[in-house]
Parts: sequence; structure tokens; C-alpha cells
Amino acid sequence: MRLSRFTALSASLLLGAVLALTGAGAAQAAETAALDYVALGDSYSSGVGAGSYDSASGDCKRSTKAYPVLWKNANAPSSFAFTACSGARTGDVTANQLGPLSAATDLVSITIGGNDAGFADVMTTCVLQSEATCISRVNQARSYVDSTLPGKLDSVYTAIRNKAPAARVVVLGYPRFYQLGGGCIAGLSENERRAINGASDYLNAAVAKRAADHGYAFAGVVPAFTGHEICSGSAWLHSVNWLNIGESYHPTAAGQSGGYLPTFRNAV
Repeated sequence: MRLSRFTALSASLLLGAVLALTGAGAAQAAETAALDYVALGDSYSSGVGAGSYDSASGDCKRSTKAYPVLWKNANAPSSFAFTACSGARTGDVTANQLGPLSAATDLVSITIGGNDAGFADVMTTCVLQSEATCISRVNQARSYVDSTLPGKLDSVYTAIRNKAPAARVVVLGYPRFYQLGGGCIAGLSENERRAINGASDYLNAAVAKRAADHGYAFAGVVPAFTGHEICSGSAWLHSVNWLNIGESYHPTAAGQSGGYLPTFRNAV
């Protein structure tokens, strides 16, 4: 059966409209499918706290619910390498994680700096010792962020650029940990929570500046986690977990999917 001229014209116009409406999405899908993506960093990128760890990753505790894997599953890049590792410091990234980077790498994500600044020791000190000792330890960490961390971040960021000169590098930050005036009736004092939040902001500012100076995108997660801090009643972060202490103060699976994933997606 032959189409009438009117029917053929209508079909052509409809097809054109569909292509116009879906073209951007198709182009974006094709673009992400062609990407070579490498995910670097510490436990906030490996997914500690989210569960569902890949046994092959050992102590690095890479989770199938971590934001790099969630982004990979949604976008099907042409290649994906996941070398982020729990406990990683800047030197660990340069020594152990950069192998997959090359001139063909298109996209890199990373969280780094928290362990260098002594995050775990700060939280241990604040949980186990006095308010004065906690705040003193927080101030010590802030001094480190001023004096030493910028140079260590420079080393990592320069190494990434040397190995992946064409890549878009997205540096993600850390959340604030506590909702002040929230529902917690025990644990740290409000002064301690305020000091810890302030130190997180201080760290993020330092990381963002070094990232910008290297031409990298900084993606802060504080807005996404607002309303989901510890003491909020809808936390996307573990508080102290005495049964699995390593997961304390790390994002839950919801924090990875609801906080880190959309923040990263918007920065790509």
C-alpha cells in the first residue's frame, strides 16, 4: 500500500520531531559510551560503608554500590577501571592507583586528602576523649591542611595530568558530618560537632582550590547531603559503628546513590 502525500509528509514531520527530541539524549549516550573512565581515590570513592564489597578488592573494599560503579552501570563507558582503595592517602594514589591512566583516558574521578589530614584519628580522638582534646586535634588537622596538604594534592593532580593529559578530572569533596541542633541526644557535644563540620569545610576549600589551579572540576557534595547528616533523622552517613568500626563516618549505600552519584553525574 502506498502512502498518500499527506500521510508521508506527516510521517516525515513526526520522524523529524522525534529525532529532534531524542537527538541530544542519543548524542549524550553515544558520548558517554565512548568514554574511558578511571575511578581513583580513598574510601569515599571505593564505597566503604555501602556494603556489597568485591571480595577480589581485599582491604580496598570496593563496593558495587559505590558511585563510580553506579555511574558506570548507568552510562556503559567503553572501559572502566576502579582502583580507589580504603585508607588511601595521596602517596598511595600516585604509587598504586594510576596504572590504568593513559593518553586515551577521557574521565577521571577522585576523592583524596581526608586520610592525609588525619580524618580517622580526629574522629577517634573526638569520640574517646574530652571536648578540649577533640577540638585541639581538629585544629591540628586544620594546620596540616594549611601547611602540607596542598603540596601533596599538587603531586597527585600533576601525576594524573602527566598520565592522562586529555582527561576531564572531577575531584569530589567530603560531606559535613553532623546536622547541628539535630536529633542526637548522646555522643559528641555540639561544640565538637561544629568543629568537625568546620574542619570538613576547611578541607573541602583547600581541595577545591588545588583542583581549580590544575584545571580540574571540583564537585562538592555538601548540598546533596544537607538534611542527611548524622543527627538528621535521615542520615546518609554511618555514625560510630562498633561492630564494623571502619564503616563509621562513611556514606551508606543511600549516600553513594543519593549524594555522590548525582553530584558526580552533574560534573561530568
